[in-house]
Amino acid sequence: MIPHCVPQVMNDLQILSLEVQRMPKDPNSEFGNTWGYPYRSVSTTSTHDMSPLRAWWEEDRVTTQRFYNAVLHEPGEAPLYCEPWVAGRIVDLHLASPSMLVILPMQDWLAEDGELRREVPQEERINVPSIPRYYWRYRMHLTLEQLLGEQDFNTRMRTRIEASGR
Repeated sequence: MIPHCVPQVMNDLQILSLEVQRMPKDPNSEFGNTWGYPYRSVSTTSTHDMSPLRAWWEEDRVTTQRFYNAVLHEPGEAPLYCEPWVAGRIVDLHLASPSMLVILPMQDWLAEDGELRREVPQEERINVPSIPRYYWRYRMHLTLEQLLGEQDFNTRMRTRIEASGR
């Protein structure tokens, strides 16, 4: 649906593309290859108009299974729920991408911590464009002060971000 001239114009104007792993630009690929993202891009796990990682993981078991085996290179059956280690692996794929920027929704960062994330993944959704009265409903369940006080979480995230060279 994007005219062929758009990538060249974006490149000429130095406009970053948005790379969402679950919405690859290649029509022959089911999932984006984070290692192949262009430098002039923003890599993300999801957007405000999509299900966050944990909710997406539970939406379509067949797709989740393919992602688990093909993208995460894990053998066997995928976990029913997006366990913290699974969310961490997905975030790591984005941090390791060649994208200039990695911008992840807070819900997807919190998905890595079994204590800090919300109990119900569907409550993490920000917007559902197809439902006119369901927009911008998400409110973080932690205050900024609470989040700042989570030393273990903050140290883990800082260490991983620094280790990725970001």
